[in-house]
Amino acid sequence: MTTIGFIGSGNIGGTVARLAVAAGYDVVLSNSRGPETLKALTDELGPHARAGRPADAAAAGDIVVVTVPFKAYGDVSAEPLAGKVVIDTNNYYPQRDGQFPELDDASATSSELLQRHLGGARVVKAFNNIYFRHLASLARPAGAADRTALTVAGDDAAAKEAVAAFLDAIGYDTVDAGPLAEGWRLQPDTPAYGAPYGSFEDPAGTPAPAAAVREAVAAARR
Repeated sequence: MTTIGFIGSGNIGGTVARLAVAAGYDVVLSNSRGPETLKALTDELGPHARAGRPADAAAAGDIVVVTVPFKAYGDVSAEPLAGKVVIDTNNYYPQRDGQFPELDDASATSSELLQRHLGGARVVKAFNNIYFRHLASLARPAGAADRTALTVAGDDAAAKEAVAAFLDAIGYDTVDAGPLAEGWRLQPDTPAYGAPYGSFEDPAGTPAPAAAVREAVAAARR
């Protein structure tokens, strides 16, 4: 069975881990504060979950979810992730992260910066444009009439296929938004950011089929 590693285990990481365990995956969780701080989460998730250091999550994961504040992306060690499929959930919030000139002048996307930093990893952007409560509540079995689609962006076709298979297993269809350079279409203040999945005030969210998500992605303007 595929193992999913987590570098960062906050709202999005913890939610993806819950969905992964429910779908039969093993997970290895980590954060910057140490594995002892993840005991409550691993106890909740049961025998398919364990906590470790980021290096442990990177080594164990067939797919590794990097879900840290964007300003900390440079702290993620590149060597353990060489050749790995890496899911990037990050968003750039200048008020939190400080200013990054490449993002401010639109000469790069946040996921492109992570890909440059990680080098040999195969980065796929996903989970960044959905509220974590909606991510938890909108998962549906394959074939369900009200199944929701999530977005991916990436430069490696095989890596995107692997991530799409993972999304399918945890309850979601996939809309391919293109290469990492098109990841701006999924960032904050675009039509695809949050809105297709309902109001943040409603924890249940609104199912968003692939056609609606694809339309929101296409509607993004710079």
